[in-house]
Amino acid sequence: MPRSDTYVGLQNEDNGGMTAIGKIIRDAWVFGLIEETETCEGWNLARFDVLLDKVDKEWDKYGCMVSNLPPELFEAHQKIHNQAIEDAKAAGWCGEVETDDEK
Repeated sequence: MPRSDTYVGLQNEDNGGMTAIGKIIRDAWVFGLIEETETCEGWNLARFDVLLDKVDKEWDKYGCMVSNLPPELFEAHQKIHNQAIEDAKAAGWCGEVETDDEK
């Protein structure tokens, strides 16, 4: 089966969206760069490159640390990412995929 040149959308991702692209999308939500309803379904890699650049510039303002976020962004980060973890676990994700190579 040929690989698609477009993204499947956060809601259709493997591992409950616990991927690098999923994190970019959730961080973009935190910083208000895209609406929280935007799943990026149908996006190509060039659009993600642009979004990643914007997300990285936002993180740079805070030293790339959640603890440095101002209260409103910290609260948004906690809400968005905690919900994503809950949803991913409910979908069968356990986090071991990210640490399998450390054994």
